[in-house]
Amino acid sequence: MRGAAVKRGVDLAGGVLLLTLLAPLIAAVALSVTLGTSSPAGPLRRRPVAGRGERVFTMLTFRTRGPLASLPLLLHVVRGEMSLVGPCPLAPGHREAAGDGRRRSTVRPGITGLWQISGRSDLPWEERELLDLHYVDHHWLGMDLVILARTLPAVRKRRAAARTPVPAARVA
Repeated sequence: MRGAAVKRGVDLAGGVLLLTLLAPLIAAVALSVTLGTSSPAGPLRRRPVAGRGERVFTMLTFRTRGPLASLPLLLHVVRGEMSLVGPCPLAPGHREAAGDGRRRSTVRPGITGLWQISGRSDLPWEERELLDLHYVDHHWLGMDLVILARTLPAVRKRRAAARTPVPAARVA
């Protein structure tokens, strides 16, 4: 139980610090999305997800693509619905391919996780799910710190790879 309290303390301190530091960016993205969309729904996308103990909450993200869309997730970390590191948030009622659908609900879903630093959308769904279950079974604070340290470089690497043009095939 002590480990869970330490993890929650790190989440709370990290979430508050990041929200404070990123507040101007969050406000700018919210304004940009609001001005750039004709949707009456506003700048936030709402999606029900299952949290710890299978409690359902409405996850908020910006209506934009890329890592900036995830900034509102910090609010869920501070509120205790999510963690900085954990398994990918899933819709309520989702059942794991590995069988036991309740294993994942023993921890809070995370903003980042093993799936994020291991290839994210490049991985098949089954592999992402296995990484999530590995995290659920073996997580500890040291693992969380390594995942946090590797998240930003992994996101930058994917963004750089997405911008690199693919050379055209040469015709002989």
